[in-house]
Amino acid sequence: MNAPGLLDAPLRLGYAVATNPAKGHSAMTDRSLLILPGDGIGPEVMAEVRKVIDWFGTRGISFDVSEDLVGGCAYDAHGTPLTDATMAKAQEVDAVLLGAVGGPKYDVLDFSVKPERGLLRLRKEMDLYANLRPAQCFDALADFSSLKKDVVAGLDIMIIRELTSGVYFGEPRGIFKEGNERVGINTQRYTESEIARVARSAFELARKRGNKVCSMEKANVMESGVLWRDVVQEIHDAEYPDVELSHMYADAGAMQLTRWPKQFDVIVTDNLFGDLLSDLAAMLTGSLGMLPSASLGAPMENGRPKALYEPVHGSAPDIAGQGRANPIACILSFAMALRYSFDLGAEAERLEHAVNAVLADGVRTADLMGPEGGAPVSTATMGDAIVAKLAASV
Repeated sequence: MNAPGLLDAPLRLGYAVATNPAKGHSAMTDRSLLILPGDGIGPEVMAEVRKVIDWFGTRGISFDVSEDLVGGCAYDAHGTPLTDATMAKAQEVDAVLLGAVGGPKYDVLDFSVKPERGLLRLRKEMDLYANLRPAQCFDALADFSSLKKDVVAGLDIMIIRELTSGVYFGEPRGIFKEGNERVGINTQRYTESEIARVARSAFELARKRGNKVCSMEKANVMESGVLWRDVVQEIHDAEYPDVELSHMYADAGAMQLTRWPKQFDVIVTDNLFGDLLSDLAAMLTGSLGMLPSASLGAPMENGRPKALYEPVHGSAPDIAGQGRANPIACILSFAMALRYSFDLGAEAERLEHAVNAVLADGVRTADLMGPEGGAPVSTATMGDAIVAKLAASV
């Protein structure tokens, strides 16, 4: 990784400042973490995160860890992708760490109980409105991108996706009968306040990075895009005139991400476009198995933000149970938790450096194997290698 440390200072979300008043590395801990491994490869990659958590515990940085079900496994056990009891736990802890949800066996379920509804419920009820998705190119993996090395080498983008509104949540929605045919309806809806709070998050983050924000929407064809552009500009002019702001249509943004991605620093966009653009940016780095994410909300009483951390990749049911999954995205999601939820920026940076060092040594899971071939390591071996690098850094 070229510049470990996505954000070492607390990030202001909306109208409040998220800070952690409880610092120190005492073995006694008030750091609570709910782990939801989920489906497919989720339990496998989460097992490697538990190794990292255990290692930090040996260094006096402990966490009160609990575990529960979400997604298809929760449906199998309880008939719902997320129980009310698990939802209540998620509201009480400092951070939730999730693996992945879904799989083909659940495709026949009604939409209301599909595994993904559990994840959406977490995001909505915890009001996790700012989804941070970094796209950084590790030096050792610059040749793995589908783009030329000089285009992606040194890439360091942060996409902030609005996560709790827009077309995924707007009403009316559903499949209805009109005359002799069915019609599917989803509503793109944003309020000024929803746009303003995620815009503030983007500007605050940009001040810690390259001080540039590009806001992406479709103001040329969508009224919600016109409002988005207007509100982002208003927040900039009134509160963040020192930050360089540009506007771009989302489709043009997708083209520019594949043409010259290093022109961007922080991209802020709505829920739907953020979903698409962040996956596009993810593949610039070579593998979805490398990329973490953080979904953050307003501060709780203890000053820590409501937070859910998860790898960008899905449940990958085709390789589940085979020990082939890459655990790095999930491990780096925990690194984001160290930084954003627990104010442990130095420890997050140490973990990111350990991942970079392992990759520099040529240790690769199957998804990172180049044309020269070689023997890929297992999920567990990758986790062990990262823990070994952590131990060597002491």
